[in-house]
Amino acid sequence: MFYAHAVLRDHAPVVLFAYRRPDHLRRALDSLAVNPGADQTKLSIYCDGVKSAADVDAVEQVREVARRANDSGLFASARVIERDHNMGLAGSVISGVTETLGGHDRVIVMEDDLVVSPDFLEYMNQALELYANNEDVISIHGFMYSVPPVLPQTVFLRGADCWGWATWRRGWELFEPDSQKLLKELDKSPDRALFDFDGAFPYRQMLKDQAAGTIDSWAVRWYASAFLANKLTLYPGQSLVENIGQEGSGTHSQSATSHEVVVSGIQLPVKAIEVSESALARQVVSETLVSARPQLGKISHRLASALSLLRGRSANDS
Repeated sequence: MFYAHAVLRDHAPVVLFAYRRPDHLRRALDSLAVNPGADQTKLSIYCDGVKSAADVDAVEQVREVARRANDSGLFASARVIERDHNMGLAGSVISGVTETLGGHDRVIVMEDDLVVSPDFLEYMNQALELYANNEDVISIHGFMYSVPPVLPQTVFLRGADCWGWATWRRGWELFEPDSQKLLKELDKSPDRALFDFDGAFPYRQMLKDQAAGTIDSWAVRWYASAFLANKLTLYPGQSLVENIGQEGSGTHSQSATSHEVVVSGIQLPVKAIEVSESALARQVVSETLVSARPQLGKISHRLASALSLLRGRSANDS
């Protein structure tokens, strides 16, 4: 049962980015397909092009998995986009999201290494509808760190995130691809310390690396764009997404057991909450990031698992 103001007009399209891991893509699609509403969801699978001869067989296997999704009848439609060259994760995501939002006012974004809860689509669609007209909210996120079970159903945090997320056309219009511009704006901001999540994670250094050309990350630019615009993202109190790609299968991925979460259910419908950043959520996430550092030397687990992501990782190792 939905609240009257959150009745779905239709289901947001899902875009899923893949490259060379057929087993991961199969698991991601299987988890998505059992979600109520999958049969009303238009799916687009973006398959990146081959980067090297060593990837040819794996890339073709991924495309076969994607084509079977097209023939499965489990989704309202399943379009497969096969790139004829390697765009890398950043280029593929930016292009695919922009293309989709050219024809739709909202989109749900996944990658091939994300397994989702059976409640994922309903949570995403309900939240997209609930906050559709609130300009303070830039996106919806499905992942939550492995935090203690102290958070309410949903919380807001400043910025944006990248593991199972959704936005509207109005939100994506705020995406700034120019990392130099973002860095200059950040360095003039009085909230510079907040950008690094109170020192828990080196986002500014990653933005510097992006500006210097040593990484190629859409994710850090998306986070910076949302943060500098003082926008909020809605998170579940417990994760509806698990990243299965941190076992070393990606070119840049690292094992990060401290980052593993149990994919949970969520109480539906999604209820409206005050649109402001949750001090409690910020505190527990920061403490979780800091406490995980000893497991990975002096690098936070978020950095370890994001290094691959921010260097073009998993779906499209650039």
